[in-house]
Amino acid sequence: MTGSISTSDEILRCARSLLIRGGYNGFSYADIAKVVGIRNASIHHHFPSKAELVRTLVARYREEAEAGIAHLERQISDPAAQLKAYLGYWEACIADASAPFCVCALLAGEMPALPEEIALEVRAHFRALSAWLTSVLERGARQGSLRFPGEARAEAENILACVHGAMLSARAYGDPKTFGVITRPLLERLAPPH
Repeated sequence: MTGSISTSDEILRCARSLLIRGGYNGFSYADIAKVVGIRNASIHHHFPSKAELVRTLVARYREEAEAGIAHLERQISDPAAQLKAYLGYWEACIADASAPFCVCALLAGEMPALPEEIALEVRAHFRALSAWLTSVLERGARQGSLRFPGEARAEAENILACVHGAMLSARAYGDPKTFGVITRPLLERLAPPH
């Protein structure tokens, strides 16, 4: 453990890595204690329950996602380019294994077994991401850079399903390139070249 990272941050970082590898039930405080080099009691001091640990982890993940989207909005004005950057972000994260899976998408697959406080955070992430994608699509349609049939909200949900499904496929096939193979046609359909 480095001196510049707090114990609670180190616990959260470790829990996130273990969660992405094995899901909510795929790790214990003993696993974290072994990696971080502390006792289980120390983890309980920071996070009295696993549910509180994972709820905190998801809340931080949501903050990171919101900050990333805000940064993308400041850096790129064209909605089609924003959508391309969003897909490119995940493609790069999966390729270099820096973030091989969306924490909330992973937990959504376990929703029936999750404590309610975690499920609420996961739903909030999906709602926020869907709202942002809806706004991107609406702006793109108005400006003529994005084309799609039907409602922007339904198309936003389609994008979420495609992105998360592409993550699953990349993981199932053990091939990071699968993500781009699946998502590139989506972008080509929404933002066809002029």
